[in-house]
Amino acid sequence: MIYLSGITRLFQMGDQEVRALSGINLKIASGEYVSIMGPSGSGKSTLLNIIGLLDRPDLGRYELDGIDVTSLSEIEQACVRRKKIGFVFQSFHLVPRLTAAENIELPLILNGISPTNRKSIVEEALLKFDLSNRAQHRPAEMSGGQRQRTAIARATILRPTAILADEPTGNIDHRNGTEVMALLERLHHTGTTLIVVTHDRELGARADRHIAMRDGEIVMDDISERPNEIE
Repeated sequence: MIYLSGITRLFQMGDQEVRALSGINLKIASGEYVSIMGPSGSGKSTLLNIIGLLDRPDLGRYELDGIDVTSLSEIEQACVRRKKIGFVFQSFHLVPRLTAAENIELPLILNGISPTNRKSIVEEALLKFDLSNRAQHRPAEMSGGQRQRTAIARATILRPTAILADEPTGNIDHRNGTEVMALLERLHHTGTTLIVVTHDRELGARADRHIAMRDGEIVMDDISERPNEIE
């Protein structure tokens, strides 16, 4: 599903060039559960942003489901991203002025789904993520766990083939963090590819495959259990 070859990402900081990623080679099969770990500045979030088509590499090739997405225009990349990838961020990235139901509904609106169909889909998602009693609450009126569940519901409302989670429990307490991870893992068990970036070893250990990064390079790739072989 995901194939990276020689991926390099450079940033200019003053008069210095910083190599955030240095020749990354990586294959992730459909349906895998992968954690990417490493200290701050190791390149793990930059790698996730490139996998999620939020950023472009300076060098290298990225294929997603057999398509060379590095050669696509920004509009074409956005179309692929909308159909195939769901994001869960540490800071939730909910729209403050929208209610939980409206935040969840937003991807459906952007994809041209009719109001009649949107209503039933959103109601089902609210029920699934235990948010029915918070449907008309704005993010500021919800707990951290409720906001993250809203973000997950929004990220998965279009049934993406991959969920990318960047420190998904970083802004919530341990109990809510455990619940959030259980939700993500239930989605993974339905066949969704799950990639989690974290600096939390306990959280990272939950995955079937563990990747460690340092200084923009992959320094460990431990596959303890692999559901699908990469052809």
